[in-house]
Amino acid sequence: MPPECLAEVREFLDRLTPWVATREDIVGLLLVGSYARGAARPDSDVDIVLLTSDPASYLTDTAESGSTWTDRAGELGLGRPVRTRAWGLITERRHTLASGLEVELGIGGPQWARTDPVDPGTRRVVTDGARTLYDPRRALAALVRRCRP
Repeated sequence: MPPECLAEVREFLDRLTPWVATREDIVGLLLVGSYARGAARPDSDVDIVLLTSDPASYLTDTAESGSTWTDRAGELGLGRPVRTRAWGLITERRHTLASGLEVELGIGGPQWARTDPVDPGTRRVVTDGARTLYDPRRALAALVRRCRP
């Protein structure tokens, strides 16, 4: 993996993680996939699970408060989404940064991280590689522990 790609991912995560910590509705942030397990290639996208008490506000582009997801994505340098697709308890919002790096935000509610029982899709995501970025309630830590062999 070229060092400039890793640096760009680090810079993005360094913007995202503190921003998440300022949002009362966000209950967890998990880096998953190849970057989480240290096996990213130049064509790898950055896969993130964002858990919130208000998933709908991240899945629509209008909000009563006037702060839309598009505005939030702009704050993070994500631009407009390229694709939105539902995957069970998670809805993917895929973005392409100006550099071409793809970021897939999997947005869902806290129930995605439940451990009794662990959803089979959640287990696959976590066992494929997971690194906790923000977990004030320790729900993601419990999930990762539960999914370890």
